[in-house]
Amino acid sequence: MSNARSSGLTHLDSSGAARMVDVSAKEVTARTATATGRVLLSAEAVAALRGGGVPKGDAIAVARIAGIQGAKRTPDLVPLCHPIAVHGVDVALEVADDGVGISATVRTADRTGVEMEALTCVMTAALGLIDMVKALDPEAVVTDVRVEEKTGGKTGHWRRSS
Repeated sequence: MSNARSSGLTHLDSSGAARMVDVSAKEVTARTATATGRVLLSAEAVAALRGGGVPKGDAIAVARIAGIQGAKRTPDLVPLCHPIAVHGVDVALEVADDGVGISATVRTADRTGVEMEALTCVMTAALGLIDMVKALDPEAVVTDVRVEEKTGGKTGHWRRSS
């Protein structure tokens, strides 16, 4: 794997070992990333969310806080993710007939992007939600977690095509 860097695998050194990419020479720019996902739930769990009848309390508020906390702790969870200053996190949770849609936008001014923080935000919000409703719906499913859009840095603006 002596050509690991030339092949585009930036998280491998010339011997093929994992490494943290050096971003010190990159320019600090304003960056955002938006990720989305869904938690599929039973009709009983959806009814409890809509009616305020979740036995553990306000599941949506707990999920929102879990998402924010997850965004801030991403480098502790993703081994090669750079610790960056998270300057803003918006988490929206929308109850639908089949579950809850989650959208997270994370903002920074730093040398590397916040895609991993946005994805981690969605995942930890989903996990927080499941923890709150698992007694009502032990079959809850997290699905369709993905980056939708990002701005800033060398690549500028990118948006998912479909």
